[in-house]
Amino acid sequence: MLLRMYTRWAERRNFKTEVVDILEAEGGIKSATLQISGPYAYGYLKGESGVHRLVRISPFDANARRHTSFASVYVLPVLDDSITIDIRPEDIRIDTYRSGGAGGQKVNKTDSAVRITHLATGIVVTCQNERSQYKNKDVAMSVLKSRLYEYYRQEKEKENSKFQSDKKEIAWGSQIRSYVFQPYTLVKDHRTKFSVGNVQSVMDGDIDPFIESFLRWKWNGGTVVADEEDDSIE
Repeated sequence: MLLRMYTRWAERRNFKTEVVDILEAEGGIKSATLQISGPYAYGYLKGESGVHRLVRISPFDANARRHTSFASVYVLPVLDDSITIDIRPEDIRIDTYRSGGAGGQKVNKTDSAVRITHLATGIVVTCQNERSQYKNKDVAMSVLKSRLYEYYRQEKEKENSKFQSDKKEIAWGSQIRSYVFQPYTLVKDHRTKFSVGNVQSVMDGDIDPFIESFLRWKWNGGTVVADEEDDSIE
């Protein structure tokens, strides 16, 4: 139901969708990965991360009892794996100094050693192995690019870890939104308190009011408020 909802939402915006992975289970889908491509797609959808709660008469219950079930939605931006290291002159500071070592050698009589400081990251590399300042600079730049590549790679891993840590346990009390089909119809966001009664329209992809409400709430520095509701199996 959630996969269909987000697919329909993307279609409304003419966004491209691709099912990257899907694991089917008896009577439905156990898990699915959907990639949505379009302008500001992640910005719109990042507030959808969390636990979603469904209350309905289960079609798999012969006694037609009302059931509550949960599903976790995890929204992650697609990060570009290709890292191009482009170092501009204004991004670095280059210092030259006299190399250390045994006296009497040419390498020690000129300011041939090079120290390059990358101002944004604070990474410093030095080279004094070559007699020529230009060769030392080339070697230092090569080392700096390697250091920056590793730095940005680790930063991307940290970013992914941050998104991963935002994932909540699929359990009662963690839900961000409820979709209620029985005994009344209601879709309610438990963070912003925004709700609508037309649950079918929401399931057909009309989630923009929830997205806009969340973005306004987040912009105003909203805090999470948990609701206590009794929706156990009946």
